[in-house]
Amino acid sequence: MEPVTLITGGSSGIGAATARALLKQGHRVAITGRDADRLAVFATSTGAGDRLLTIAGDAADENHVATAVRQVTDQWGRLDTVIANAGYSLPGTLEDHDPTAMRAMVLTNVLGPALLVRETLPHLRESKGRIVIVGSVAGTRNTPGNLYSVTKWAAHALAENVRLLVAKDRIGVTVVAPGVVDTPFWDERGGSPAEAPTLTAEQVADTILFAVNQPEGVDVNHLVVRPAGQVN
Repeated sequence: MEPVTLITGGSSGIGAATARALLKQGHRVAITGRDADRLAVFATSTGAGDRLLTIAGDAADENHVATAVRQVTDQWGRLDTVIANAGYSLPGTLEDHDPTAMRAMVLTNVLGPALLVRETLPHLRESKGRIVIVGSVAGTRNTPGNLYSVTKWAAHALAENVRLLVAKDRIGVTVVAPGVVDTPFWDERGGSPAEAPTLTAEQVADTILFAVNQPEGVDVNHLVVRPAGQVN
């Protein structure tokens, strides 16, 4: 039976590249995102038909997350892999962030993955599936005043916390920590760093698939991937 994967933040960037790669590999894939129009455009571009399910919603809203998981399991009857990819950053530092924007980022980047895990664990216990949390090199090295970095440290901690919780269930848990990636992520920060080496979203997707495709009994827990030439 074709495996089933749910990806949050799947309509662009790393999430979209991962969805394409998994579809090509034979998965049935569900993606979530806040923008229904963007989801529709992505669905059309894949030509995946009924092997792709798009679900509009907020990854930090417990009702939206629960509804998404229910739609996936109602439609396909199982869930094998979940990828917590939704997240974003703010320009500047915490000295000049708007508190409302700070709250929203923390909820999306930290609460969002936790909600996804909470809702999907019963299904992943049945399938002995895998959880992938997309972190960041910023979750391993601090930058002064970078609240995004704080959220990614928290996401990395969540991955290890969950691994300890579900090891007895033989559920795999991986955090993938990319360096600088050329995606729309940078649009909210005013553009990619000038002349910085970058990864493509497809290269990060390949790293995610490395974790997802490990044989039963193998659990890869922490993958850091940088573009050659990135120092930090």
